[in-house]
Amino acid sequence: QEQLVDSGGGLVQAGGSLRLSCAASGRTFSSLAMGWFRQAPGKEREFVAAISRIGAATYYVDSVKGRFTISRDNAKNTVYLQMNSLKPEDTAVYYCAAVVSLSIYHTPHGLREYDYWGQGTQVTVSS
Repeated sequence: QEQLVDSGGGLVQAGGSLRLSCAASGRTFSSLAMGWFRQAPGKEREFVAAISRIGAATYYVDSVKGRFTISRDNAKNTVYLQMNSLKPEDTAVYYCAAVVSLSIYHTPHGLREYDYWGQGTQVTVSS
């Protein structure tokens, strides 16, 4: 059973930056494709970014391309989401997610493709 712990959220002004972290435990981290999702109040949870199990590929939703960067450190069992040029519309609870993957290029971006979820971390961007 995989356990994921999200951290790094907070309050930031528009244009600022935050880095989210997700620490994983339970199985070999390099067997997991990882993703970040977010859920704003009153809205459905949506995909933000994904990274394949050894970092060979990444995938982003259009609204964060050029501003957010997903990365991973397999030695530390941790995935990161660097968020720059933050906007008020980025305000949400951010969740990391994981799924066992065979392909080094697999970057799942569907909600139902993931089996394990973190508890979420709040990101609030003020205008």
